[in-house]
Amino acid sequence: MHRHYFFGYGSLVNTRTHAYPDARRARLAGWRRVWRGTPLAPQAFLSVEPAGAEIHGLVAAVPDADWAALDAREHGYDRQGVVSGITHDLPDHAAVQVYAVPDRNHLPADRSPILLSYLDVVVQGFLHQFGQDGAAHFFETTAGWDRPVIDDRTSPLYPRHQTLTAAERAMVDRHLAALPVTIAPPG
Repeated sequence: MHRHYFFGYGSLVNTRTHAYPDARRARLAGWRRVWRGTPLAPQAFLSVEPAGAEIHGLVAAVPDADWAALDAREHGYDRQGVVSGITHDLPDHAAVQVYAVPDRNHLPADRSPILLSYLDVVVQGFLHQFGQDGAAHFFETTAGWDRPVIDDRTSPLYPRHQTLTAAERAMVDRHLAALPVTIAPPG
């Protein structure tokens, strides 16, 4: 049995984007997701921050505590241990960590855009793991939607983009239509 796990709340919920073993549903209380601009990239990163919400996600094993590849994938984030508020079906001795954009990487007065190809990957993961209610919960428990969304579906800029079904795309579009976002073309 593995002892080291991460809690994924965004693209890591989509198991098509990684091969980490022993992935299982989990919840994290006392946190919410938030879109954050950073000086590290022109697009917003999905992060977490302490708040009075509960978010759904996945925990998955990091074999042999070899965090190097995951740390590289999650560049711009800091990894921190989760000591309370997490619910999962792992043994009590499992150590769970979560990635968050640190204060030093926040942009003030941020309006960095969200890549639609990235958002599509996240929502597809929630649909596959938690169904339509879980995808709706993702939108409800995420802050920072007051920014543009770059429609890069035709030529995805997100490196781990996935092909969505027509129904998956329609769900993303329906939720975006209810938010204070503007859809913009790439470039």
